[in-house]
Amino acid sequence: MDEILKELWGKYPDLETCKTDIVMAFELISNCYHKNGKVLVCGNGGSASDSEHIVGELMKGFKSSRLLPLKFKERIKNIYPEVSDYLSGHLQGALPAISLTSNSALNTAFANDVAADMIFAQQVYGYGNPGDILWGISTSGNSTNVIRALQIAKAKEMINIGLTGLTGGKMHDLCDVIIRVPRVSTPDIQELHLPIYHAICLMLEREFFENKI
Repeated sequence: MDEILKELWGKYPDLETCKTDIVMAFELISNCYHKNGKVLVCGNGGSASDSEHIVGELMKGFKSSRLLPLKFKERIKNIYPEVSDYLSGHLQGALPAISLTSNSALNTAFANDVAADMIFAQQVYGYGNPGDILWGISTSGNSTNVIRALQIAKAKEMINIGLTGLTGGKMHDLCDVIIRVPRVSTPDIQELHLPIYHAICLMLEREFFENKI
């Protein structure tokens, strides 16, 4: 973890002001995964793309090949001996994560039929369990649909993590930890969000997959 964070500070020195919150976010997500929980991620626009990007880094190998556990490989071999090598060789270890921005049919139907600001909240209600993580991304910290999702996550006894700009906006009071990058304009904030979640995803990959089979 220290190596990854030192590299982050080296490239983006002013992000060291976020160190405590970045480490806390990592620890909360790590603890969630150790308890067989999952991470839900949401945001709008560029932050929607970031949500899907995060899921991509968690659900497949990022910098490692994430070999499958030997017991699972043996199970595949016992059930499908003819194709076990192919199946085992084309799977990677995954950390369960869902982008709430990706369900276009559900989101557009719910926005049209019920309430547009509740599209993420509905999915949090449907997917979320106590102890799961909701990772909300908003450059302003005031995106209404993200706020609604955080409110429902708190009601479901989930853990809320925020990734925002300098002020944190309304998200500040709804998050168990909020990472506020030291920028105020949307492009500058989004530019710094990426290296932060990359670092967190790398730390999680090392925690769960390095030298573990």
